[in-house]
Amino acid sequence: MTLFSSPTCAMSHCVRFVLHEKAIVADIEYYDPANPPEDLLELNPTGISPTLVERDLVLYDSRIIMEYLDERFPHPPLHQMDPVSRANARMLIKRIDQDWYQLLDEILFSGEKKSARAKKMLKESLLSSAPIFAARPFFMSDEFSLIDCALAPLLWRLPMIGIDVSTPNEVITQYAERIFRRPAFKRSLSDAEKDMAQLPK
Repeated sequence: MTLFSSPTCAMSHCVRFVLHEKAIVADIEYYDPANPPEDLLELNPTGISPTLVERDLVLYDSRIIMEYLDERFPHPPLHQMDPVSRANARMLIKRIDQDWYQLLDEILFSGEKKSARAKKMLKESLLSSAPIFAARPFFMSDEFSLIDCALAPLLWRLPMIGIDVSTPNEVITQYAERIFRRPAFKRSLSDAEKDMAQLPK
């Protein structure tokens, strides 16, 4: 199994987090998405990151890869077992992508004016979700799940883009630090990502 991954792509980071959380043995090939290697282009002509290759299987959507890894290697499970909970988790991840990752992309890849607006919207949206972060040990769950794997790389990038989500009770910061302390999260970081923020002590 090989994962072709950008060293800075948040979506690739989500997949690497799942790989390490489940202790899956895989080769991680870091590359520049602006100049994808020939062997990747033969498998996936778009050259986008991440791309997972296992024998004849080629997957190149981070959320599909995460689901595949959880089903292919069922222990420890990162989805709850009943269909309703799984469907709700998928909806939550979709909302995280639409509401927060879309704004992150605008901040990273759009002009200064649009970026400033997106930064304000992302900060306000995260802060308004503080009660959700406070309600349970993990994001809307008592157990660590794929939702946390999807959310952590975004939170890790906040210091780099100048977003401070401190609150009087520090619930978002405390949630993030719980995730960042996980050994699998530390192992999931590329060298470039290690420079984006500081791991909690």
